[in-house]
Amino acid sequence: MTKDVIALTERMPDALSVLAGLLAGGPELLVETAGEGAVVQLCGADGRPLVSVEVPLMLQVPGEAVRLLGPGAELSGDGPAWWVEARAAAGVPQAEQLAGAFAARLTMLLGGKVWPPDAPGTVGAARPLDVSGITAVPAPAAAQPAVDMLTDRAAVVLQDRPVVPMTSWLSEVLRATVESDRSLQVVTPPHCRLSTPTRLLLQSMPSRWVVQDERCGYYDGLTGAVLTWQDDAFSPARDENGETPVADAFTEEARQTGERQLSVSFRTLHRPTADLVLGGALEAAWRALTGAPPAGWGTSEPAGLTWSRRQLTELAYERAPRSTWTVVVGTPDRPAVATLRVIRTPEGVEEDVTLTLGYGPGEELALEALPGLAEELVTRYGLTTMLCQLREARRDLSAPPHYEHPPLPYAFVLGPAEVQEAGRDTASRTPLEERPVRLGPSARPGFYYALGDAETAESWAALERLLRHLRGVPPA
Repeated sequence: MTKDVIALTERMPDALSVLAGLLAGGPELLVETAGEGAVVQLCGADGRPLVSVEVPLMLQVPGEAVRLLGPGAELSGDGPAWWVEARAAAGVPQAEQLAGAFAARLTMLLGGKVWPPDAPGTVGAARPLDVSGITAVPAPAAAQPAVDMLTDRAAVVLQDRPVVPMTSWLSEVLRATVESDRSLQVVTPPHCRLSTPTRLLLQSMPSRWVVQDERCGYYDGLTGAVLTWQDDAFSPARDENGETPVADAFTEEARQTGERQLSVSFRTLHRPTADLVLGGALEAAWRALTGAPPAGWGTSEPAGLTWSRRQLTELAYERAPRSTWTVVVGTPDRPAVATLRVIRTPEGVEEDVTLTLGYGPGEELALEALPGLAEELVTRYGLTTMLCQLREARRDLSAPPHYEHPPLPYAFVLGPAEVQEAGRDTASRTPLEERPVRLGPSARPGFYYALGDAETAESWAALERLLRHLRGVPPA
C-alpha cells in the first residue's frame, strides 16, 4: 500500500527549497509541472512521474495537522506551519523512498517534521538516492497523478494514513471520475478512517470505500458489503442465494463508547444583491452551538485559512455560475466540521450546509440552542429547511470502517417560503404529538417541529408523517 509523505515545515517553502528537496533523488531525475502548475512531478528519465508534490499549503488553523494525522503532528512553534504533500507512484518501490527523501530534505532546510516519521527514504536524506534502474509505471490515461489504477469503470486510489481527508488532489480525482462516468474507489487498510467531508462526498457521489480484510479480501467500509474485483471495478460479491454477505470485521468492531454526534443540515436562499456576504448562516449556527465562530476554512483538507466570510464570498463570486464547495473547521477543544456548498440558481444564491459536532461521554449536547438557532436563521438568513439529527459515533468526527448507528432525526424546520407553499394551516396543524413552534414574524412565519428524543426509529416515523402531511399525501 502506497503511503503519502507530508512535510510540515516551520518556514514557507519557496521554489528553490522545493527544488532542492526534489533533487534529493539526484540529477538523473527530471522535474516537471502538471495541473496548470498546481502539482510538481519528479519524473524518471523516460518522463513518467515517480513522485507528485502538491503546492505548499499554509496552516493558520490550530489543530488541523493533528486532526488529520494524529498526535505528534503539531510543530513546537506558535506560528503557522506549511503542509507539503508528496505522493509516490504506485508499483514503484523506490518512489516511496524518493517521496520520503524529498520531505526529509525539505524539513532539513526549513525546520519542521516529516509524517510519517518512519517513512522510507527519510534516513540519510542529505545524500542523493541511487535511482539507477528505476522504471515508472505508465502515467494514468486521465492524466491524474493521484490515480493508482484506471479502468473504463473506475479510478482506484490507494491510501494508508490515519484519516483520509478530502485533499485538493483527491477532490480533483473525484471531479474527473464523475465527469468521465467512472466510480472513484478509495482502497485502504482496516486501520484507516475517513474525515467527515470525505465520507459525505463519497456517499453522495458514484464512489466506494474499499477496505482490505484478511478474511474476506475486501469490503465496503460504509456498508460492510463484501466486495470482489470484477469487470474492472470493486463490486458487491454474491453468495449462492444471490445475496451480498456482510464482512465480519464490519460488525465485530461495533461497540458503545458513549460518544455522540449532532448534525445540523440546512439550506438558505438569498437574493443576489451587490452587498451579499455569504457564510452568515453557518457562522450563526457555529456560535449558537459552540459559543464561538468557526476557526478555519478552505476548498479542501486540511483547511488552512482563518475563517473569513469576505474571502468566502469573493471565492464564490469568482467561481460563479459554477458551485463552490468548502470545508469549515473548529478548534480542537470542540470538534466541529462543516461542508458548505454555494450554488447559483434561478431563484438566487443558495447555501447548502452540513455542520457536525462531536461529543464525548458526559458532554452535554447543545440541543436547547436549536429552536433559537432556527429562529435566527428564519428571520435573518433566508432559511428554507433544516434537519437536526443525532447518532452514536466518534467524537473526533472521523468514520471508521465498521458499523455505526445511523442518525436519527431530532427536529425539522420549515422556512417561510416553504410554509407558504404548503399552506399555513397545513404547516401549523400536524399529526405530531407536539405542536410546532412558530418562528419569525406572524405575517410570514416559519415552524420548528420536534420529532422526539432521537433514541428510537420512531423519530424517522414521525418525520415521515410530517413530510407526507406537508406535501398533502394521505397517511400510509
